[in-house]
Amino acid sequence: MKRYLVTGGSGFLGSALVARLVEEGHRVRVFDNNSRGNLRRLAGVEGQFEFIEGDIRDPEAVHQAVRGVDSVCHLAFVNGTEFFYSVPDLVLEVGVKGIMNIVDACTAHGVPELILASSSEVYHQAAVVPTDETVPLLIPDLQNPRYSYAAGKLISEMIALNYGRTRFERVVVFRPHNVYGPDMGWEHVIPQFVQRMKDACQWPDDPVHFAVQGIGTQTRAFIYIDDFIDGLMLTIKNGEHLGIYHIGTMEEVTIEALAQMVGEYFCRRVAIEPGLPAAGGTLRRCPDIRKLAAFGFRPQYSLRQGLWITAKWYDRNAHDAPKPHIESQESVNAAH
Repeated sequence: MKRYLVTGGSGFLGSALVARLVEEGHRVRVFDNNSRGNLRRLAGVEGQFEFIEGDIRDPEAVHQAVRGVDSVCHLAFVNGTEFFYSVPDLVLEVGVKGIMNIVDACTAHGVPELILASSSEVYHQAAVVPTDETVPLLIPDLQNPRYSYAAGKLISEMIALNYGRTRFERVVVFRPHNVYGPDMGWEHVIPQFVQRMKDACQWPDDPVHFAVQGIGTQTRAFIYIDDFIDGLMLTIKNGEHLGIYHIGTMEEVTIEALAQMVGEYFCRRVAIEPGLPAAGGTLRRCPDIRKLAAFGFRPQYSLRQGLWITAKWYDRNAHDAPKPHIESQESVNAAH
């Protein structure tokens, strides 16, 4: 059993990782400022982990959190597409200062292992789909604030991997591809689709008229949170030093088909209304997961199964949605 620090541990992905580590008998410390996370996500393991509240940009707080652990799982970041446009400077500050503080603290306290969360966003428009881990990364437009997130993740990978050559015994990078599930936040495509569809179903229109950006032919491959954590645990246990691993599914679906599935949850037919495409939007995204499959990874949830569970949660918790609801420039055709 190991002593783990999970930064961003009250966030959507981080809390699921914390719960699984605790269930497997590890000692876990959570570091978060709860700016977007919430400890309610950890109610199932309450009292079974240590919590340190702090800002990943604060070197002293990070040193306190890192001291005495065997491994750091670094997930702290500013996620949610609308934030990439509205506060790109904050996205980059948290990303770059965060990874440098983690590397420096790990070096100072002799932590031998770093597990880094990256993102499928580092590819932008991948030249090959399904996309494996060797496809070149791309930031296509420095003037577009939308790429602040991708740039922060790319820089984080470069720092982790290159500092990892001399300062760590083991560094592993994982790139999540469109993880979803209950209580993932409200700034992502599936929660926003559920909320918008629920609102639209108050009217008698048949079919429901549902607007998307572009014509709905953009594709994504979504992975349910439980499958994602299965894949992440396999990566943590088996990943090679300086290795990079996709965690996702190869069930590629169009945004139009996703909207139709959400409509089916509400027992309504859907008529897609095309709109202007988002500047910097990605037309197609689907990971090649053969490296992870070699560890024995087999997703258990189909998109329809996971979507039903997620839609039910957001349907029942619609009263907690932010008001007024502001959609991002790409919220209807991207998820993270």
